[in-house]
Amino acid sequence: MAVRLGVECLKLLLSLCPFILSPWANGEPAGRCGYQTCPAVNPRMLNVHLVPHTHDDVGWLKTVDQYYYGANTGIQRAGVQYILDSVIPQLQADPTKRFIYVEVAFFYRWWKQQTDSMKKLVKQLVSEGRLEFVNGGWCMNDEATTHYNSIIDQMTLGFQFLNDTFGECGRPRVAWHIDPFGHSREQASLFAQMGFDGFFFGRLDYQDKQNREDLKEMEQMWRASANLPKPNADLFTGVLPNGYNPPSKLCWDVLCSDEPIKDNKDMDEYNVDQIVSYFIQTARKQAKHYRTKHIIMTMGSDFHFQDANMWYMNLDKLIKYVNAAQNTGSDVNVLYSTPSCYLYELNKANLTWSVKSDDFFPYADGPHQFWTGYFTSRPALKRYERLSNNFLQVCNQLEVLGASGSRSGSYGVGDSSVLRKAMGVAQHHDAVSGTEKQHVADDYAKKLAKGWDRCEVLISNALSSLSGMKQNFIFCNKLNISVCPRIEELGKFTVTLYNPLARAVSVYVRIPVNGTDYTVSDPTGSSVLNQVVAVSNFTKKLRKGRGYAVNELVFPARVAALGFSTYSVSRKSDSSVFSRLLKSVRKHQHQRKEGLTIENKYIRVLFDTHTGLISRIENLHKNLSLPVTQSFHWYSASTGNHKSSQSSGAYIFRPKQGSPIPMFKKMKTYTVQTDLFQEVYQNISSWCSQVVRLYKDQKFVELEWTVGPIPVGDNVGKEVISRFDTPLKTDGIFYTDSNGREILTRRRDYRPTWKLNQTEPVAGNYYPVNSRIYMKDGKIQLTVLTDRSQGGSSIQDGSLELMVHRRLLYDDNRGVGEALSEPGYDGKGLIVRGKHLVFLDTVDASAELHRLQAQAEYMAPWTIMAEGTGTPYSTHLNHISEISALKEELPHNLHLLTLAQWDSHSVLLRLEHQFEMGESSVYSKPVAVDLANLFSAFEITSVEEMSLGFNQRKKDVSRLTWKTVQEAHYVKSASSRNDISKHTVVLNPMEIRTFRIHIQHR
Repeated sequence: MAVRLGVECLKLLLSLCPFILSPWANGEPAGRCGYQTCPAVNPRMLNVHLVPHTHDDVGWLKTVDQYYYGANTGIQRAGVQYILDSVIPQLQADPTKRFIYVEVAFFYRWWKQQTDSMKKLVKQLVSEGRLEFVNGGWCMNDEATTHYNSIIDQMTLGFQFLNDTFGECGRPRVAWHIDPFGHSREQASLFAQMGFDGFFFGRLDYQDKQNREDLKEMEQMWRASANLPKPNADLFTGVLPNGYNPPSKLCWDVLCSDEPIKDNKDMDEYNVDQIVSYFIQTARKQAKHYRTKHIIMTMGSDFHFQDANMWYMNLDKLIKYVNAAQNTGSDVNVLYSTPSCYLYELNKANLTWSVKSDDFFPYADGPHQFWTGYFTSRPALKRYERLSNNFLQVCNQLEVLGASGSRSGSYGVGDSSVLRKAMGVAQHHDAVSGTEKQHVADDYAKKLAKGWDRCEVLISNALSSLSGMKQNFIFCNKLNISVCPRIEELGKFTVTLYNPLARAVSVYVRIPVNGTDYTVSDPTGSSVLNQVVAVSNFTKKLRKGRGYAVNELVFPARVAALGFSTYSVSRKSDSSVFSRLLKSVRKHQHQRKEGLTIENKYIRVLFDTHTGLISRIENLHKNLSLPVTQSFHWYSASTGNHKSSQSSGAYIFRPKQGSPIPMFKKMKTYTVQTDLFQEVYQNISSWCSQVVRLYKDQKFVELEWTVGPIPVGDNVGKEVISRFDTPLKTDGIFYTDSNGREILTRRRDYRPTWKLNQTEPVAGNYYPVNSRIYMKDGKIQLTVLTDRSQGGSSIQDGSLELMVHRRLLYDDNRGVGEALSEPGYDGKGLIVRGKHLVFLDTVDASAELHRLQAQAEYMAPWTIMAEGTGTPYSTHLNHISEISALKEELPHNLHLLTLAQWDSHSVLLRLEHQFEMGESSVYSKPVAVDLANLFSAFEITSVEEMSLGFNQRKKDVSRLTWKTVQEAHYVKSASSRNDISKHTVVLNPMEIRTFRIHIQHR
């Protein structure tokens, strides 16, 4: 109550006398921001930088809304609005005090509720460096289970608010990931490209930390790309000494129980001398592991500073009395500071730093506590988040292409920002990671669904405007289980496919129907070969009353680059049904004793006659043949029944045994073979099935797996894997992607920067797989693409495994406080369906396949149905059934990463080179693109290159320079490219270039 009253009094004072507290001309800050506002240090002493901070999870034990308002206190006493209300008066009262804030999703809410006078005060505090934003994203994103596209988007969203609100003074200079459970190399690369000067984090493997402390390598240079020229992806990186908590015995928050500083000498419990002595000892001990005369202490933790006076009163006393000890010989100097001010002092020390080029996965905080389970936790949410990114990119693009008509039209008011913010929240390190409570996971999904609703309106407006036809659009979001009730009985409908890629794609469309014979016409009116097949029993089990289609209509479609193609579907009369059914029956028959094989002109898949498992995959064009056994197994989860043992949980993966349990002895199979595709249905168990599918003209094998509900009636938690066993000689080496971009080499039971004592031979070898995992010998490469983030490994030579689902009965004691046992749609347990795409090719040719297909999966064409044929949108427009917004497709090594409306005047454009150096003799080369002649939908009238995060002009980006052991000295390099003209730009391997463009629609 005292805190709230203090805030109200301050607001009253500001409203009455703003001129007293705001020395700005025209209400704008006059102070200097950035490193110029840093406090003075004592160069002759050990300087301890105290950083008051709060770590505010954007959902975890409580929902985002509950955390902001401080609701649901029975779970956790945490209210973000009270933190900011409490801190601001403390900063205003004392110019020496500092505070940092991170999560823009929360600050944005708080800001909208403030008075103009309070906003002016906060702007002053920011301009003077007393309130500093670090990191600056909408959230502090996870690093293992996030895709680079979504990372960039959520950081850009936070930067946009800070830039619009505070200008240059709101630009964060330091990346701050104090809580994510391991750190990816691509994340560091993206941070560097966003212009950050440094990066601090809290969690790393306990063995790694001990080794770094011994070697005094807690701070070093992270070389975060093998492709970008130095120092474009180099980032100075520091490991914080206590995670992100204060030193022991020095926590003075209302949520803490440490003794306050009692400085009345007349009291029996006077403790100043004791605390000063302890603090000086703690500082000196910490300094032994760091190289300069500066150390950092994080004074705060989860949702601290709800009563800021408690913290600041004790910190004031600590600074006063510790610095007073200098009069009696102490060499410790304490000051309020920020991460950027601490970084600046490290930079001025002008030391030479060591270099790291791998990543910080996997993370373990003890011998049997590997945080590798969350790579797979909540697999349905992980898939929904990935699909939501796909949909958001479609929504963003059509907002630009449809111009103002997309945001307001016949279907209502469309809004991409709702989904953009929901996706920003979903990247949080306790969201897509799957480490939240169940009701919080449900809330994340609900927020995404609301964003989908608003984007559906926008997309409907845009498509009707662009096509010239107003239609009753139908968005079928359950096609993966063959459900779309509004379509199933229709005799005539259209299927519009929007392609967000800047190259044309060919896909197969599957629509739930109840008819048995259809005609399909392409955008030119030509007939398209199609097939009607029965919905499988596998799929019917998943529906649980949510759809009644008995068949699927399947047809191939070609979709224009960055555009749409509309196909027309009509149901035929029943006259030809009988012969069609007979034809279909013949195609379903096969004799098991003959040995089962499916093939197209590229790939042949053979199956074992006894087990029904895949036994061999052949690449017919390259004359390659590899014995491959693909099968499902499950690890029995450790239970942690004893105090000394560790259980598997939302975070931690700890199997009881090193060898998983196979899920079958002999499975039941049947086949479906048509002119368009061939399928083998594998009924593996009562709760696990798979379809092995080969489409005509596709160069990969599609494995559509369905797992769940995982049975736990035997009181055993289970962690399910799909495993690929081959005779490849891999010598313990396999490869995984980093957030969907660059590939990292993994070696079993090995870490590049320290000698590993492997205590968990399975969990300790698991790595995050965001989009692909592969293994190879000197000639052949087997690559598996995923449709969401999963944990993966190679536990034996020649073997790959991916964890697809997990259901556990015990909490792993890492804070979430409940077992990972998702109830699913009916409360009986979660059923998950997903896909793995399997490529077999030569080592040299594999990148050309998996790079392009991985982009095609995460930016897949979006299917929108419509009843009937519609009505004209305008009497002045002709109906258009196919359109591309490009004059010509981008080369295959270039990817249109972002096309989004930035404000009413400008558009955000990102182009990306999607190949690494040396991956492909065809595509691993610089490529030029003429922006002026790229788009047909609009004309670009001006171009300005920006930083990756879109908060600085590229020419204004200036980062701190550092010396490393590999170079005596280097400074910011000039561009490695040689642009041909203002509008014709060159991209090198793995380079992303970001532009603000102004456009005029044609």
